[in-house]
Amino acid sequence: MTDSKMSRPTVADLTGDNPIAQLAHTHWLTKSSAKVLPEVVNELWEAVEADTTPPFALLLLEQLQALERYLWPGYTDACSNQHVLLLALLVNVKRQEHLPVWTLFADRPDDFSSFFRRITHMSIDQSLSIPLRKHLLLFLVGAFQSLDSGIVRKECAPLVSIGTWHHLHSERAREKLLAKNAAVQKAWRAAGKKYDNTDAAGQARLRFERSWLYTLALDFLDKLYTGEESADRKNENTLYCERFVELLCDLLSQLPTRRYVNALQQDLNMISAIKLSPLYQDGDESTLLRNMTRLLEHYTYFPVDDQTGKELTQQEYEDAHNVRISRLQKVALKLHAETLKILVLANYGLLSQRAELLSHLQALDDDQFVAICDELLLRTSYPEKSLVVQDRAFFNEVLASTIEQHPLYSEGVRSTAILPTEGSLYELSSLHADDYNGSRPLAIPKLNLQYLTLGDFLWRAFCLFRAEAFFEIRKHIEETIKRIQPRLERGSTRFEGFSKMAIPISKPAIIQTQPPRVGEDVPGEVQVEVSLDVSRLQPGLRREWESFRQDDVVYLLAVQPAETEKRLTNGLSLQTPAEKAGVKVLRCAEVIHILDDQGRALRRDQIARGREDEFDRPKKRRLLLRLDAAAYHLDRAHADAGKGDVLDSINVVVRRTARENNFKPVLESIKQMTLSNDIPVPGWLRDVFLGFGDPASASYKRLPNRQSSMDYRDTFLDWQHLIETMSGKTVEPDPGADASFPPPYVLESVGVEPVSASRKSKKRRHDQPDGPEPAKAIESVRVSTYTPPSSGPYPTDAPKVNAVRFTPSQVEAITSGTQPGLTVIVGPPGTGKTDVATQIISNIYHNHPQQRILLVAHSNQALNQLFQKIVALDIDERHLLRLGHGEEELTTDANFSKAGRVDSFLERGSRYLYEVQRLAASIAAPGAHGNSCETAEYFDQVYVRPQWKKFWDEMKTGQAEPVQAFPFQAFFADAPQPLFPGNASRGQQIEIAQGCERHIRKIFDQLAHIRPFEILRHQKDKSNYLLVKEARIVAMTSTHAAMRRQEIVNQGFKYDNIIMEESAQITEAESFIPLAMQDLARLSTSNIPAGLQRIILVGDHLQNAPVIQHAAFRSYAHLDQSLFQRLIRLGVPHITLTAQGRSRPTLAELYKWRYPALTNLPFTSTAPEFVRANAGFRYEYQFLDVGDYKGKGETEPSKHFVQNLGEAEYAVALFQYMRLLGYPAEKISILTAYAGQRALIRDVLAHRCKGNRLFGLPGWVGTVDKYQGEQNDYIILSLTRTKAPGYLRDLRRLTVALSRARLGFYVLGRREVFESSLELGEAFRLLFERSERLEVVTGEMFPASRGVADGVEGTVIEGVEHLGKYVFEMTQAKVEALREGGGVAELADGEGGAGGGEEDGGEEDADGVDEADQEEVLG
Repeated sequence: MTDSKMSRPTVADLTGDNPIAQLAHTHWLTKSSAKVLPEVVNELWEAVEADTTPPFALLLLEQLQALERYLWPGYTDACSNQHVLLLALLVNVKRQEHLPVWTLFADRPDDFSSFFRRITHMSIDQSLSIPLRKHLLLFLVGAFQSLDSGIVRKECAPLVSIGTWHHLHSERAREKLLAKNAAVQKAWRAAGKKYDNTDAAGQARLRFERSWLYTLALDFLDKLYTGEESADRKNENTLYCERFVELLCDLLSQLPTRRYVNALQQDLNMISAIKLSPLYQDGDESTLLRNMTRLLEHYTYFPVDDQTGKELTQQEYEDAHNVRISRLQKVALKLHAETLKILVLANYGLLSQRAELLSHLQALDDDQFVAICDELLLRTSYPEKSLVVQDRAFFNEVLASTIEQHPLYSEGVRSTAILPTEGSLYELSSLHADDYNGSRPLAIPKLNLQYLTLGDFLWRAFCLFRAEAFFEIRKHIEETIKRIQPRLERGSTRFEGFSKMAIPISKPAIIQTQPPRVGEDVPGEVQVEVSLDVSRLQPGLRREWESFRQDDVVYLLAVQPAETEKRLTNGLSLQTPAEKAGVKVLRCAEVIHILDDQGRALRRDQIARGREDEFDRPKKRRLLLRLDAAAYHLDRAHADAGKGDVLDSINVVVRRTARENNFKPVLESIKQMTLSNDIPVPGWLRDVFLGFGDPASASYKRLPNRQSSMDYRDTFLDWQHLIETMSGKTVEPDPGADASFPPPYVLESVGVEPVSASRKSKKRRHDQPDGPEPAKAIESVRVSTYTPPSSGPYPTDAPKVNAVRFTPSQVEAITSGTQPGLTVIVGPPGTGKTDVATQIISNIYHNHPQQRILLVAHSNQALNQLFQKIVALDIDERHLLRLGHGEEELTTDANFSKAGRVDSFLERGSRYLYEVQRLAASIAAPGAHGNSCETAEYFDQVYVRPQWKKFWDEMKTGQAEPVQAFPFQAFFADAPQPLFPGNASRGQQIEIAQGCERHIRKIFDQLAHIRPFEILRHQKDKSNYLLVKEARIVAMTSTHAAMRRQEIVNQGFKYDNIIMEESAQITEAESFIPLAMQDLARLSTSNIPAGLQRIILVGDHLQNAPVIQHAAFRSYAHLDQSLFQRLIRLGVPHITLTAQGRSRPTLAELYKWRYPALTNLPFTSTAPEFVRANAGFRYEYQFLDVGDYKGKGETEPSKHFVQNLGEAEYAVALFQYMRLLGYPAEKISILTAYAGQRALIRDVLAHRCKGNRLFGLPGWVGTVDKYQGEQNDYIILSLTRTKAPGYLRDLRRLTVALSRARLGFYVLGRREVFESSLELGEAFRLLFERSERLEVVTGEMFPASRGVADGVEGTVIEGVEHLGKYVFEMTQAKVEALREGGGVAELADGEGGAGGGEEDGGEEDADGVDEADQEEVLG
């Protein structure tokens, strides 16, 4: 459908004299709705057919809103086929552009049903051209991928229902299938009754629905076997057949559509017919068709019960295979006992082999062979007009494919290499995916709504993650080779360029080769040494090369210039794709050690110091590496065959940054889980995860272990707060308390039972209503309280309490998260997602002291924000642990890393031991009791406990007053005095004494936990003990979890709850891995049951999705799908937070269209910072139309590196203006849509502001993608594009861009570009209502004294040149005033701004391809 180098409509095409644009402006882009005219539809159709650069005309029609404003509003049953085809084509375009489409049809379900039926009828209409029917197939592929849409599901379901089994080849075959499952028999009878009870028109419709797929499949087979045709016709057939196989793969990859389709397509012998067809065997032209068929074969024989969805174990799979062989032997014995005697007596293993099986059947003639097939219930005939060649070869293939052993998917995963070579990196299928443009499918699995089994999901994730990782490696290596500029000179390669990611080397030296492990034929380990010349590297760059961690992957390359191919080849290159890229050989190796000149391993402290004297600069470093053993084994075989040693040609070592180079441990984790027989996913989650059954079944209201009573501690601030958040519930105060009483509150649900899924009446037809819904029972909540026990007499003993006044939706989320089950929390910008997650953690921590919590987030930044809030609550620091390398960014006093926690334990131990010694002195106990935890325990047993026992015995008998009998007065002499107030009652005095006992008890309890760290000697043992035994709240990023999964599992890590922040930004695979990081079989031997109790996902699917670099894996395979987004699509109950406290209410209106229920917290209308105007600006937000600057708009110096100098100058001038008015630099962020623009803005800032103390640098400069989760008071946003909206048509990114500002938001862009897009209309509506020229207010300094609502006249700034001149004059005046006043100090104060932002990309920035720019690949 599309051309890989397709041109895209620009603003000029939308508004100029293009015939399609003129039709649009005449007929539907008008103020009043126009009637659809057949002649206009014909003109549009002719324009699309005449398009010489498809799909330009369709893209133009889509951007001109033809679907929404003309074709669909004017659709009726009487519309022409051209009208229907245009609708279908535009739906395809919208889906390819990642735009919402099915919602456009939702308000007219009957018309959509008519339209969809027209599509299905036309898809089997032989009179339509093959290319058009291919587009209709693409429409249907999209429909079957969108079964979350009710109107789509309603139309698709009948096409793949049990009615399709009417076209099985025989009654016997159907009865055999029906006999396997009682539910299927019931469905068959129900379908028959439905047909019998409907009228003639209804029966005709049902006949069509049950015949549609069968007819489509027969037509597909005919195209495979069509005779001699022109090259163009053969190409059309090939493209059509590829798309049909894609449809079949999609149908088989989801259980609801697979249930009956798999039996039909196997009955048609689909795979056998494809493999023997002329089209399949048509050389390179059919490569994709062959690959697609392999994917179809994978799904056809996938080990799952088609009806129940149960994954078959290896034993069950083999048993089913043996049953088929046994059936064959029985048939052979019945029909040809003598002829096939050997076959009847052969063992199953032999008959599993195709060649062996067919050799036994050679003695049969064709009729006898067909009889065998008939008896085995295999189809042996097709309709008379079918072109399928039914000869002996065909029946051989049919029988062999039925009987032979098909390998399990896990066997393919086990044999798949994780480390790339030049062969796997440059596989043709991977290179074809690079050129993906939507015109053809790809032979790769897709992630969609449902998966067949957990193994199926993991297999898809493994294949796609591996392909994505190899793509990133390939691009990095190609870019590095381009930089080092290899040249051939006198038969050897020399390098004229430089890259900080590569160093030329000589041949690696083999150090050691270990023999193969048992059962393997590859070496156990191959160690090589590589010498690095670091003498010419700058110290910082050298330290990067010295900073390898153990097991980091490096790439050993044999680089050879691509232009060395000089041989005469008749125009055909003999070079492989890898050689064309300059890669002759690629081998991966893992770092064991980095050695100095003397062969000694470098220590971390040496690298950290790394500042040798200029004359003592090291010249050599040596890398001891573990070579890819599997590749080495093949290389040795290559060398032994006399074809040369591959390692001799290695001449470059390439590295990648640690953040980019974590693919190997992640792939290993996914691979290990795929091969696992028992994936530890809780049973209550499994079906919901796979997409089956009731999506609400995992919510706490449906689970039998729902807790009826819960202590909410400090969740509620007062009684009024409780009442406000319990709207819709009956609140019953405890009868023994006052009508209202202060927190803490214990809430008990009265008379609540788990809610079962509602079922329709069995006797009522499915299309008839069940009557009025029963009234929803009002939930009653009984509220009680208690007096929290005193923790001790010191102020530090008082517990930390929550101060956030949670909103009703936040309390609902906290309630759900505290209960068992699955909780999905949607948090729009500024609605307090992190506060909610923190309170859930606190509630679980205190209500379930035996349970442990795993915190996972996409980024270190989000994890650190969460951790900082956790520390502020009443949670013991010794129970907190932060894994990974982001802990150093944590701005808390304590260190929560493993090493930091161990040190903290020992440090706390010293403090507590000092307290023990002081306690011993206060009671005159002789001895050094504070020497160790062991002596402290002895002291507690011998001295302290007896003293307390004596005291409490006296209190019980009333023999003495608490003040006189209290034995530890001297110890508490440093507490606030008096310890026992004179007016305190006896009961109050006893309570104070109890608090003192708890304080002392805490000392000895803490020392008991610290004692193992005294006993354990090795740091690793201490760290592992900390993880497995001590930490109750463990935090890590999703990447760290994926990298370290097996290591953590092996340590016996156990957790009961998982909270995942930013879960909408985490890929499905990385979301799944943290759910399965414990060995339940090992852990369940303890008294405490193992397994997850709670899963809390927090995120926002309306903001950015996971970042995937490869366009095809993102748009075709949906690798950027998050588990969070999929659960929302499946209809899993979720809680949306509804009150924002980030932005002024007027700024929140800019993105409220995405969140209709969003409200503003009261303080956003009353707090001084929100009601005060922005000094120097008439408006708090404004869209500023930036025209061409120096005759140019957007430019693209290199691919996807988009820049706009006018907007860059405007953004910097606006920043300078704000700084001159006194705005703090750190309160201003400059965001942009593209990395190229980010680099340009930084250049302009460096030229105009850096080093100038009047300006300094903004708090942050970077792309929108990198700024999700962040905010600042004032945002300057550069949209960059001047020809088309580009990737900003993705509303998720636009939502992020619009929601970062708290007080001021100024958008730089080209109005006509964004005004032309229907999707963006609501987003820009409020922005476009104001003047598009900057209006400044003179005579104001920051902070302003006027209110934001106060009317004021502004001075209009005409453009970037005018603003630049204005800022220059202000700067001159400011400098002059400072000179006159001697204001050097003021200049210093104005420096501000750390110039934060995205990490400098170094070489990467030169090409500027980051996440944002990658989106531009498709638009």
